[in-house]
Amino acid sequence: MKKSKKIINKIKNFKKLPSLPQVLLKLIDTCNSDDPDLKKVSKIISQDPSLSVKVLQLVNSAYMGLRSKIYSIEKATVYLGLDAIMTIAISASVQKAFSPSSNKTSAKLSQFWWHSIMCALVAKKIAVRTSYDSPDEAFLAGLLHDLGKLVLWVNYEKKYAEIEKELGENSNLIYLEEEKLGVNHCEVGAWLVHQWKLKSFMADAVFYHHEAGDNISDAFPLVKIVYAANALCLEYDADMPEKYNIAEKLFGFSNSQSEEMLREAMDEAADVAQSLGIQIESPSNLEGKDSDKEYDKYSEQLLYEVKNYSLLYGTLQNLLKAKNKDTILKIVGQGLQILFDIRKSFFFFYDPENDLIAGYSPRGDHSDEMIANLAIPLENSKSLISRCFLDKKIIDSFGIFSNIKKNIADEQLIRLLETEGIFCLPMYAHETKVGAILMGIDEAQVLQLKGQQNLLNIFVNHAAMGFHIENLKQEHINQIRSERMEASSLVARQVVHEVNNPLTIIKNYLKILGMKLSEEDPVQNDLVVVNEEIERVSGIIRQLSTFSDPQIKKKEAININRLISNIIKIIKESILKPSHIDIHLKLDNSLPNIITEKNSIKQVLINLLKNSAEAMPGGGNIFVETKISHESSKIISENSNGISQYMEIIIRDDGPGIPVKIEKHLFEPYHSSKKSKNSGLGLSIVYNIIKELKGTIKYASDDENGAIFKIALPL
Repeated sequence: MKKSKKIINKIKNFKKLPSLPQVLLKLIDTCNSDDPDLKKVSKIISQDPSLSVKVLQLVNSAYMGLRSKIYSIEKATVYLGLDAIMTIAISASVQKAFSPSSNKTSAKLSQFWWHSIMCALVAKKIAVRTSYDSPDEAFLAGLLHDLGKLVLWVNYEKKYAEIEKELGENSNLIYLEEEKLGVNHCEVGAWLVHQWKLKSFMADAVFYHHEAGDNISDAFPLVKIVYAANALCLEYDADMPEKYNIAEKLFGFSNSQSEEMLREAMDEAADVAQSLGIQIESPSNLEGKDSDKEYDKYSEQLLYEVKNYSLLYGTLQNLLKAKNKDTILKIVGQGLQILFDIRKSFFFFYDPENDLIAGYSPRGDHSDEMIANLAIPLENSKSLISRCFLDKKIIDSFGIFSNIKKNIADEQLIRLLETEGIFCLPMYAHETKVGAILMGIDEAQVLQLKGQQNLLNIFVNHAAMGFHIENLKQEHINQIRSERMEASSLVARQVVHEVNNPLTIIKNYLKILGMKLSEEDPVQNDLVVVNEEIERVSGIIRQLSTFSDPQIKKKEAININRLISNIIKIIKESILKPSHIDIHLKLDNSLPNIITEKNSIKQVLINLLKNSAEAMPGGGNIFVETKISHESSKIISENSNGISQYMEIIIRDDGPGIPVKIEKHLFEPYHSSKKSKNSGLGLSIVYNIIKELKGTIKYASDDENGAIFKIALPL
């Protein structure tokens, strides 16, 4: 018993533990639901130890680059995402259940699944006939009853082959397994099923399915059902009625009833196997055939088809759903690791303008940053990655796929990848140049990849097509953006042309009006202010025709107090007096001139004063203050470049202030307390202008002071 425990403890760490088909189907079904639940997905994964190991291996791999290890399946599921989980699950079924290392075992697999499915179907029929409350549970128990054999086949291939050679007609399989391995397949299968915590006697049914018949009579129903089903499905000689005797003793079935269940199960077996994606073959169909040769071809074809399904369903589907280049890189990187066990991979993309391939990285670790800064000119280049791209063929540094010698650049890349060598794959979408994949590998992996060359080609072709489609999408978006910009510019130029005509007429009339007045007339000053505002309107209009080609704004020395006084002259008669609003100035005469963009500051001040006036339709007061402040240094220190003094402009009114629900989005477009359809842009424009001038604007409000806006500008 101690020896059995020792081997079972060893089995716990096996990489090749067969996945439960229903787990895989359930997982895919859950992931594809309209509203997938990550907790439910992680729970499904936790039911399968081998799948859990795969998930934890990937999330804790160097590719993911996490700072600390993750031991929770639920956290791992969140980090990896549903698409990666589905790919892992499908690949796990390929590697663990359908990829034995020898063709002999491949031949035996079809017989193994034949017997397992037959046993499952018969167990379900017995459950129905005996009114057992869960026929599906009986089906699953029957399907899994010999699962221990699969574990032993995959992990003890040579020793198990010896057992099969020694197994004669009257030999005892359990005895031979225990003699050669120290454990039998019933114990291994029961342990594996027990790990899934199915809250069932299923593990017991697996454990006792080769027990002596006299001991089974007192067992609970599920154990007896699987025991009888297994006996009925064994290939006895025609003159051996033992299997019928067992069914009669345990359940009182007549021979005809047992034969009827077997016939029905044989008719259903092919359909069930197909629905589970399992290839089966009745042992009776193998008579007269060289099973090894017959199944050599089948084994290769099965492996090829299942792996293709894994690739197409996993990676291709994910690539079709990818939203951007970085997402595609993540999907391809995960695919390389899951399907080919590639731990480190870098990507180079073709730059047609400069005729080079350039490294690219979506992540931020040190080695990726170094790759992202690499550019390899294609002309006269002798590096493996460039030769791979130009020659459109796989190249490795070990000389297995080609005899091209590596140069110093290749040796540097190998050191950067921290592997024994490199493996280069060209990426072409039909004849369109896309780039190349650089993978870090050890020498032992090269032969393995050579055996997977067809699969590699399929994988890389899909990856290249994914990147190519993304490039076409970006080119299309840029073209649309350019055409829209051009169309908008044309409309803007037409508007500018039409608006400038009446503005020119108004300016001419103002000039004529000024000439009619004496030079000492106080109105002359008002005409100057009005003329300046018309010039400002002209400037704003001109920006419409140049918005697609941003112009450098002219900065000049501005006396902010004088600018505020002139603005108030403009709005006093037209805005303040009609609304019965008084304005109060507290301007610091010691303020120095500031170097800034005059019209931008004007636009900010007019917007804020106009907003204050509109907030008090029944009249009120507006207070404008300027001063030098040191308190604002913390506010805009990120833009200050070491400057410690700031000019502060404070505009306060005694209106109702701004509603709390608006405050959080105050400086965002179209968030306003105004009822006008055109409101909501003013404060957004103000905020952006102040930000461009390296300043800040803050809002405060209280019951006594109404709305307060504080602008801080660096001196």
